[in-house]
Amino acid sequence: MRYFLHLAYDGSAFHGWQIQPGVITVQQELDRCLSQVLRQPVYCLGSGRTDSGVHASHQVAHFDADLPPGLDEATLLYRLNRALPGGIRCQVLHPVPPEAHARFSATARTYEYHVRLTPDPFAASFSLYLDRAPDVAAMNEAAALLLGTHDFTSFSKVKGAEKHYICTCFEAGWHPESGGLVFRIRANRFVRGMVRLVVGTLLSVGRGKLTPEEFGEIFRSLNRVHASGAALANGLFLCRVEYPAEMLGDAALPTGLPYFAK
Repeated sequence: MRYFLHLAYDGSAFHGWQIQPGVITVQQELDRCLSQVLRQPVYCLGSGRTDSGVHASHQVAHFDADLPPGLDEATLLYRLNRALPGGIRCQVLHPVPPEAHARFSATARTYEYHVRLTPDPFAASFSLYLDRAPDVAAMNEAAALLLGTHDFTSFSKVKGAEKHYICTCFEAGWHPESGGLVFRIRANRFVRGMVRLVVGTLLSVGRGKLTPEEFGEIFRSLNRVHASGAALANGLFLCRVEYPAEMLGDAALPTGLPYFAK
């Protein structure tokens, strides 16, 4: 049986999602605890990778397993959360068709980047603090250039493994939130490092170091060296992964951010 597992994690203590030798990752801990609870080798695949220090308020992974007799999905979810480290919490578990794939079946993903404009010691791990408010109108003028289908080579890590850098961006903009701002971007796919590089370059616009027109020139240049530095990882959340309705069935998906992202 194939299952979708919807989870959230505080990425501060993890070296990203994907298993890597010699470091602790979210996927590694999830595989370890699933295998422990189910008493069989389990390997999960996520909807996408998150970098070291990046958080998720809604990540989705799939895995194949046979539940032992007497172990239902609700009990598995309960035991899994008891086994996992405190920075990872699983929210919803449900069966899916055998062809469902956490990564390739996703139709859209949404990331949010949180910026604080007022000092808050409790938000330091989950947002970027700016001591001066940026020009939001200019940043949104620049962000509007991202909408549509484009080549995002300028906002990708140099050594990414992507076969192409074409993404369709459905939403990109800055919005006020309590104590600061949030940048929300929704697209069909993201290339490696894309969101943090976009945010870093948009913040250069907000600080007056670039104009929206110069942002557009960087975007169209298809040259990574022209972009600004990547924004710090701590403000970034993968916050929504979308799938066709028939794939999710009647599953009650998680809503809102987990406690550590509020």
